[in-house]
Amino acid sequence: MTSPTDEPTDEPTDQHADQHLELVDWRHRMGAAFGLARDAAAAGEAARGHAAWRAARDELFRSHPQSPLPVDDPLRETGLPWFDYDPTYRFSVPVRPAPQEVRPVVVGEDGTLELRRIGVVDLPDPAGASLDVWSLAQYGGGLFVPLRDGTAGQETYGGGRYLLDTAKGAWLGGHGDEIVLDLNFAYHPSCRYDPRWQCPLAPEGNTVSARVEAGERLS
Repeated sequence: MTSPTDEPTDEPTDQHADQHLELVDWRHRMGAAFGLARDAAAAGEAARGHAAWRAARDELFRSHPQSPLPVDDPLRETGLPWFDYDPTYRFSVPVRPAPQEVRPVVVGEDGTLELRRIGVVDLPDPAGASLDVWSLAQYGGGLFVPLRDGTAGQETYGGGRYLLDTAKGAWLGGHGDEIVLDLNFAYHPSCRYDPRWQCPLAPEGNTVSARVEAGERLS
């Protein structure tokens, strides 16, 4: 595990052309899974949407060539472990202004990209925490909201989990200055499963003391 400043993007290293095409397909399918979740939530069935998203994600982890799971990992058969869905962890919250911060992210041969803080969100109880919202200063941009909570290193991955990574399709919706953050969707970055993947970890402004017993867990 390395620091947020020397962890690049959540992608495998040493890719060939066919692997890049596979990665495009992975992201397309993952984005479609988030679409299922958004559609179900719009119909008032957020828990059903979460279940559909989990099923689609488990299938990708089981069978897709870009799965971060090693071929002999038992999670391919059992599926990934999660806390039970808890609707009290679903929020629609405004992004309020915050002092500017730029965080460099080294991406190997591609050089250095930047995370730029665009604001902060305040999550009500039971989370009871504030989280920085980052923009990816690169072609296409995107919002990035990681989370490292009081379960990290015990029930969940020590480097934290991701709530949003819109450049890779992880988006649950929003309107105006508000975004939807459903902590039941907090998922582990791919480096949790295999060190060949590299991923940014939660910086200080996305580290909270509260135990978020929602989302993906270690076992």
